Amino acid sequence: LDEDNHPKDFPQLKNNTFLRAARGEQTEHVPVWCMRQAGRYLPEFRASREGKDFFETCRSPEHCCELTLQNLKIKFAPLLKALGMEVQMLTGKGPTFTDPLKEPEDLQRLRASVDVNKELDYVFRAITLTRHKIEGKVPLIGFSGAPWTLMSYMIEGGGSNTHSKAKRWLYRHPESSHMLLRMLTDVIVEYLLGQVAAGAQALQLFESHAGILGPVQFKEFSLPYLRDIARRVKDKLKEMDQDVPMIVFAKDAHYALEELSESHYEVVGLDWTIDPRSARKRTGGKVSLQGNMDPCALYAPKERISDIVKKMLEGFGSRGYIANLGHGLYPDMDPENVGAFVEAVHLHSKNMNKQV
Repeated sequence: LDEDNHPKDFPQLKNNTFLRAARGEQTEHVPVWCMRQAGRYLPEFRASREGKDFFETCRSPEHCCELTLQNLKIKFAPLLKALGMEVQMLTGKGPTFTDPLKEPEDLQRLRASVDVNKELDYVFRAITLTRHKIEGKVPLIGFSGAPWTLMSYMIEGGGSNTHSKAKRWLYRHPESSHMLLRMLTDVIVEYLLGQVAAGAQALQLFESHAGILGPVQFKEFSLPYLRDIARRVKDKLKEMDQDVPMIVFAKDAHYALEELSESHYEVVGLDWTIDPRSARKRTGGKVSLQGNMDPCALYAPKERISDIVKKMLEGFGSRGYIANLGHGLYPDMDPENVGAFVEAVHLHSKNMNKQV
């Protein structure tokens, strides 16, 4: 064990295709993974969770590991609870806050200082256990929500179509908004570093609510914090002699591709509203790209899925590219069609590489 009680003797990574693609290296085929995988569509995952409280599950590293092996990713909801917010995970609704932030005075309810290693030790132990259990077959990706997205949840009390309560803060209480965003940034940095120490081999930051902001608000209330997180995490990882690629996924932030490609992340994730060739041109080869098939394309027949994937790959090219959906999977999607998506990515990208 190291000083944080994390085992150092992880199994050797046997498949580094994802990590090499993230760094822009040539790979035998394009790697592929799907966001919000098991909880959205795998029957065995839903059966394992049935009747169990979300945070109870998270606090059992063994149970969390079992679900993660179906899912191969780590959730970020416990971070919100560590800040002192009362959070419930409701079926079909996601994180729901029983007492959301309403006015700036409510910031006093939050913990001024969070000992991430203590409060989220169960998350880190689950990551370590999972890293051992996957036996080097694939890299393990760590996750967190980005500051603006978490802030929105904390004020809205859950999901929202307009995010008007959270945006009201940006216009009416900009100083308090920045105070909260800085607080979240500090905790997220420690959370991501803790995940790497525990065994995560790549990190993705989700700015899921970027699209509700216009370019001006995004540049003031989101982008600086995305950049700060990447800088601080990378500086610390350099001290630890760790090379961990980072991905930023700012959904619907098509207006900020250039800025995102200059934000210290190796990979920029894209939703399905962005043309692959346009994204390549606008990011200028500075970063690898990830995405961006419309999740609803998985309702198509398998032959049609293969055609859609082929066209997507032709737009992105096979180097510096990680195939994914433009967002998460939906509960009624057929796992076999997800398999067809993965197979098509591998098949067509191998064929493209043969022609180079």
